[in-house]
Amino acid sequence: MKVEIITIGDEILIGQIVDTNSAWMAQALGDIGIRVHQISSISDQEAHIFKALVEAEGRVEVIIMTGGLGPTKDDITKHSLAKYFGVGMKQDKEALENVTSIFARFNMPLLEVNKNQAMVPENCQVLQNLKGTAPGMWFEERGKIYISLPGVPHEMKGLMESEVIPKLLEKGNLPALVHQTLLTAGIGESFLAQKLEPIEEALPRHIKLAYLPKLGQVRLRLTAFGASKPELEKEVEGFTQKIMEIVSDHLIWKGDGTLSQAILARLESLKKTFATAESCTGGYIAREITSVPGASKSYLGGLVPYSNALKIQLLGVKEETLTKFGAVSEETVREMVKGLLERIGADFGIATSGIAGPDGGTKDKPVGIVWVAWGGKGIIQAKKFQFGKDRLVNIERSATVALTQFLTFLKEVPLE
Repeated sequence: MKVEIITIGDEILIGQIVDTNSAWMAQALGDIGIRVHQISSISDQEAHIFKALVEAEGRVEVIIMTGGLGPTKDDITKHSLAKYFGVGMKQDKEALENVTSIFARFNMPLLEVNKNQAMVPENCQVLQNLKGTAPGMWFEERGKIYISLPGVPHEMKGLMESEVIPKLLEKGNLPALVHQTLLTAGIGESFLAQKLEPIEEALPRHIKLAYLPKLGQVRLRLTAFGASKPELEKEVEGFTQKIMEIVSDHLIWKGDGTLSQAILARLESLKKTFATAESCTGGYIAREITSVPGASKSYLGGLVPYSNALKIQLLGVKEETLTKFGAVSEETVREMVKGLLERIGADFGIATSGIAGPDGGTKDKPVGIVWVAWGGKGIIQAKKFQFGKDRLVNIERSATVALTQFLTFLKEVPLE
């Protein structure tokens, strides 16, 4: 069973929003053994919708569309689908009750345009949307399955999990699919590929190794298709262990985890806390950490002392240190970590200070220079990094190397 995803909306094509729906759906479908054959984005125009559907019919068995199901005139998906299949519209009783209850819950007047959300093509099976007013729709026509879902991410996800995936599983005959992921950091994609060349050559045709690079990190993903899931899991685990041995110096996490998850897991096992002081990264590290549920067990919080005055006031950085060495220096970031330990009471800390750009550099301290410090009572380490001139890239790379260095340090801390 092959699937094509079609996202509908001018806002995607002009770059006003980023299409995250397709990535999420592709992963959710892959988890049940369904391959996404193609992903397309089209405008809110009937002719484009018709053309996309005709082309998709020639490629796949299942077509999933998101977007264009709102109450306004620019949302034309369901009317286009009715015209495409040559049917009229009907009002779905359950969908109307859902819309009515949502507006009543928020004590808002129910307008006629909102009631029209319950109007659907006559030939569809309605997928009740418990998280919004636009119902999803399921069509079985011309030997194909057509699914239309809202473009609002949490509504789409709710319908995929409660309606679409169970109905697709009922169709049966899906192959077993096994994924295993390893997160690495501190080594480039090409160097990893060189190390893993013997493994790749030994992989059977039904197992693929993918490299998924991100700034400062590379995710390795083994994917296997076959008839027996237990056999696939055993086979994939064998190759996973071999890869882990080869990349052990750079291995961060086994599974779909992040640097932040690995750090928090290690701190929880150590029964220790940490805090962050970010100058050039401006809270990026704190955002990465707090995106993990349960981060508060180990993370006390973070400061963004951008000015020298705040570095002195909040962290106790010495004025003479800033005068003699500057804010972007080993001495300053070390004192920033020391301040986290003494003033906030954290067991460990991370500090960053640099020149993110695109301006502000000097001959001695060019744009892209970043100092990072990390450590705890008795040992504080620091390292200088030199990146490029792209401000946002520099911020992300600085956060990544800071977290990577901190995790490497934590791995050496003995469990009590």
